[in-house]
Amino acid sequence: MHKNKGVNKVWFSLNIFLIFLLLLFAQVAIGQQIVTDATAVDTVPENVEKIHSPQKAVIYSAILPGLGQAYNKKYWKIPIIYAGFGTIGYFIGWNNKYYGIYKQAYNDLTDGNSDTNSFEELKAAAYYNLENQTEYENFRTGLSKQREYFRRNRDLLIISIVGFYGLNIIDASVDAHLFNFDISEDLTFNWQPATSLAEDRLIYGFNCTFNF
Repeated sequence: MHKNKGVNKVWFSLNIFLIFLLLLFAQVAIGQQIVTDATAVDTVPENVEKIHSPQKAVIYSAILPGLGQAYNKKYWKIPIIYAGFGTIGYFIGWNNKYYGIYKQAYNDLTDGNSDTNSFEELKAAAYYNLENQTEYENFRTGLSKQREYFRRNRDLLIISIVGFYGLNIIDASVDAHLFNFDISEDLTFNWQPATSLAEDRLIYGFNCTFNF
């Protein structure tokens, strides 16, 4: 009887020990799972593709024309943008120069001061007899028209350079929106002749198929 009690105590102790080991192994396994999950969480963002932001492209192009195109990796557009700005800027300066010349010539002609005669440097002045009132008025009208012509061209070019600046921003925004657009070889377009029935009549047409 005492022997059975001793055996029972031994089995009881073994069971307690086994349960303890199982709990210990379970805790270690859970800990390893948590560490693995934490590591996975830390590494997932590195593998996630960065979102291409149209807002960033707009801001970059607004700060510096061409910077948004660089952000969109459309580097070939940058020289075109600066060539456009350079061309428009050149013609703004050219028209402003002649506007100043004709403005000064008109002022010198009409101020009644014989010492101010920059209008005589113009080639057109040689064809007018300014002592004649009719020719004087014609010459004065011509100077006024030329002055307004170059002023108008200059102002329109200034407006156009502002528009070109806005176009640079719009271009960067559109390219950014289409940055992740799928243009792989899986995109196909197929068209072929087709017929269909409408009110018991045969209609001929084309059937278009897009594959994405």
